[in-house]
Amino acid sequence: MTMHRTFIALALAVSLGSSAAQAAEDAHAQPKPPAQKWSFSGPFGKFDEGQLQRGFKVFKEVCASCHSMSLVSFRNLAEPGGPGFSEKQIEALAAEYKIKDLDDKGEAIERNGRPADKFPAPFANALAAAAANGGVAPPDFSTLAKARTYERGFPWWVIDIFSQFQEQGPDYIHAILVGYEDAPKDFVMPAGGNYNKYFPGHVIAMPKPLTEGQVTYDDGAPQTLEQYSHDVAAFMMWAAEPHLVARKRLGFQVMIFLLVLSGLLYFTKKKVWSAVH
Repeated sequence: MTMHRTFIALALAVSLGSSAAQAAEDAHAQPKPPAQKWSFSGPFGKFDEGQLQRGFKVFKEVCASCHSMSLVSFRNLAEPGGPGFSEKQIEALAAEYKIKDLDDKGEAIERNGRPADKFPAPFANALAAAAANGGVAPPDFSTLAKARTYERGFPWWVIDIFSQFQEQGPDYIHAILVGYEDAPKDFVMPAGGNYNKYFPGHVIAMPKPLTEGQVTYDDGAPQTLEQYSHDVAAFMMWAAEPHLVARKRLGFQVMIFLLVLSGLLYFTKKKVWSAVH
């Protein structure tokens, strides 16, 4: 009888311990990034020129001190469907940067940037970037909005097929930028880590990069963390896919062509086989 009571007590203790562990795990569960509204979403969406200009300002004044954007040239900012900068603005912007190059004799020099140059990285190489950022090199911004994603789960992935949802990257970036919080009391935070409720494992090396009023907008847009996060995420989406609008337009034209072709093939078949029937 005593052994039986001991067994029951032990089983109850294990059960309670398991329940407590599960409760702690649920408390630290990683929430899904909330879906945001983007001007470029859907089959007919396009980039908001003003938003891209604001997002570029956030990148230039805040993000560019750590993150590179090595696949984007200055002149890309003037391409149709993008931020809409003029050629003179691009020339003035490029001239603000010093570009490492070689002269006619092969000697290393520094010169003013040109529109054809790509954005220079803030560090000499990945090792230098890692050494300056706690051992982890900040990722390049060029394709980050297409590289970052998350599982939306059932039934959303089915709905996404028909709605052509492809904004996981901007949603994720926005969520990370607004997801910094104080760590729970029972959360073990490693040295150099920062708590972010949307980041996998909740521990991110990057300190909170944006705060209210940090970047001054010239168009009267709110200078809030929410606005900064939206704007820079939209700009990063454009950097990752600058020809998104042209691709959507081409896709629509192809669909129209296929519908017309299908109709022509159907009536051709009816005409050819009419004599047989």
